[in-house]
Amino acid sequence: MENYIDLAEKVIQRLLYAGNDPETNDHFSMEKWEWPQGVALYSLYLYYKKTGKTKYLDFIIDWFERKIKEGLPEKNVNTVAPLLALIHLYEIKPDQRYLDICKKWAEWIVSEMPRTDEWGLQHITSDLVNDGQIWADTLFMTVLFLAKTGAVTGNRDYIEQSIYQFLLHIRYLSDPVTGLWYHGWTFGERHNYGKIFWARGNCWYTIGTVEFLDIIDSGEANREYLLQVLKNQITTLCKLQDKSGLWHTVLNDEASYVETSASAGFAYGIMKAARRGYIDKKYKEYAEKAVKGILSKIDRDGTVHGVSHGTPLGSTVEHYRNIQCVPTAYGQGLTFLMLVEYALGSGG
Repeated sequence: MENYIDLAEKVIQRLLYAGNDPETNDHFSMEKWEWPQGVALYSLYLYYKKTGKTKYLDFIIDWFERKIKEGLPEKNVNTVAPLLALIHLYEIKPDQRYLDICKKWAEWIVSEMPRTDEWGLQHITSDLVNDGQIWADTLFMTVLFLAKTGAVTGNRDYIEQSIYQFLLHIRYLSDPVTGLWYHGWTFGERHNYGKIFWARGNCWYTIGTVEFLDIIDSGEANREYLLQVLKNQITTLCKLQDKSGLWHTVLNDEASYVETSASAGFAYGIMKAARRGYIDKKYKEYAEKAVKGILSKIDRDGTVHGVSHGTPLGSTVEHYRNIQCVPTAYGQGLTFLMLVEYALGSGG
């Protein structure tokens, strides 16, 4: 599997040094504090934990030191995302500044973050208020951080809040017939917009659940419920996998393009769930087929192609079909995670 590790490092290094490229878009750069960078930082942290390669730990530390010095951004769902790496970093490098930042932001989430009816975390972003809306994305971008901060600090309220958000999002976003996830729900008009099964929105639950169960003890009943939802989703995903090994950006729409970041997220989540014993190991063959398919999307310099740009909530299939594909930090990060899990996953 050594060649897969070499490829994984090429993929992530293409991102880490992308900031020097004048053609870089803001989603394919590590110079911003936003959710694409948060996904990439967390993938780097997990790789460091598996390999002990200190240059990646040093990158994470240097990144946070620069950003803390520059000043942190306004708080919203997506700007929380980099803090998932920071609260994990605190366990390795117990700098009180890191903990203070994480506690301040966690307290903002539970006490001040805009809420929907039924106390859902409103998917407020740097660009959109999204009044009364919950999105699948929030589970990875915000809730994992809240759970981890609760685990690190012993704050049970943070842990219970994170469990509640998973359960609430399942209630309104998981389709009981297919097991797939809708992108969002509005409490204002009480509907799922076009009831679109958007691939990357689905992958945030696939990844989010296996990471969430690593972070906290959710209790036996909650754990079994989360896993049953995951199994239902994965069962249908495997039926919808394209012959290329990837999944379409609208999962049940073969006219929509196959999308790399979601496919990498599914492959990672399925492989890790199988390794943890959450699902039958027979599902690994679908993940491995995805890995092989995604290899064709990686350039010689490590750039990952076929990644849909940041995607607002839409009401039509055409909305998702028309999202442009560009290289992004999250595309690099999710592909990196997938390759590392494929190569090293059996190691723990």
